[in-house]
Amino acid sequence: MYWLGSREIYNCADYIYVFVKCLLPRVKMAGASDRHLYNNNDTSSDTEDYTDDRRRRVFKNRLRSRNVLTPNKTPANASVSAPTSVSDDRVTLVVDNTRFVVDPALFTAHPNTMLGRMFSSNLEFTQANERGEFEVADGIPATIFRAILEYYKGGLIKCPPSVSVQELREACDYLLVPFDANTVRCQNLRGLLHELSNEGARCQFEVFLEELILPLMVNSAQRGDRECHIVVLLDDDTVDWDDQYPPQMGEEYSQTVNSTAMYRFFKYIENRDVAKQVLKDRGLKKIRLGIEGYPTYKEKVKKRPGGRAEVIYNYVQRPFIHMSWEKEEAKSRHVDFQCVKSKSVTNLAEATADPALELDARGNPIVAVTISDLAPLDNDEGAVGGLPELDAANVPPEEQN
Repeated sequence: MYWLGSREIYNCADYIYVFVKCLLPRVKMAGASDRHLYNNNDTSSDTEDYTDDRRRRVFKNRLRSRNVLTPNKTPANASVSAPTSVSDDRVTLVVDNTRFVVDPALFTAHPNTMLGRMFSSNLEFTQANERGEFEVADGIPATIFRAILEYYKGGLIKCPPSVSVQELREACDYLLVPFDANTVRCQNLRGLLHELSNEGARCQFEVFLEELILPLMVNSAQRGDRECHIVVLLDDDTVDWDDQYPPQMGEEYSQTVNSTAMYRFFKYIENRDVAKQVLKDRGLKKIRLGIEGYPTYKEKVKKRPGGRAEVIYNYVQRPFIHMSWEKEEAKSRHVDFQCVKSKSVTNLAEATADPALELDARGNPIVAVTISDLAPLDNDEGAVGGLPELDAANVPPEEQN
């Protein structure tokens, strides 16, 4: 039996230690034969005191740690740890056969994202499967999804080295997570700036389309045209055509817009690809974007033999946009005439005119016999017979012999 004696116990941990020590069986010291031989002169009493002190310190440290920290038991396959304030109702997300145990409060704090909408509303697609798990982000690899989850924790996405920036961008677009310079950190700056330029080019061309291009398309539509050809000139470009000698243009109804900003925009082929995709998304077809020569002013006039004048214009290389909103483009290149054509005449004018009469030496008309007037033989199917017998009364007497 252990007694407290005169030693003062300063905290609760000492009382608990003494109580537990009293309940444990008395430790029997090993005999001389059972002890290990050491080179020092430590006695058994010294060893026992050292062991008791060490157990006391370990026990007190465990009690203090248990009061301050709360153990967080997270499954081994969970890739995301919850913040300091975590609710008890966690959910399991299954992405690419990988399970992520997270707190739905992380998603509801960003209601504009897809996951935020899923767990902030009671829609049908938020139903769990038979195991109570939510299968989301179909087609997105688990590595990319793990990186995107960092946005919900700290508002920053770090692109893994093994993931291309384009794949991360597509995943962010699918999950409605912002992809910009404030939310993404990437080692590949070229890929990051390329994706940011694509988004910037799309937004910029939307402004050009609404403010500069669409009014010219409306003008073409009000004339009855169903396509439009627009040439982009600089702000200081001047067009001075001679009314008597206009230039020979490839596009009959070509229009121009003066915008140096749009001219610089179309300087990059990647911006032209983005603009073409925007026009496709808006329902237009037969879209062509490129650079062509455009006449600005007349330089001189040359006289050709025969009095024909040849005008020389100054040409500048400028971007152009061509688009169409025609629905029946396959039927608008020709005109159909409803008429009945002769079987033996292939010319349309000859078919509509009166047939010419052939006369013999005496001026009498010669009866024309066509293949359709020939009768097939009865004994030979498909064969063509000779000429039919003419009525003797209709033949002149001198020609009967």
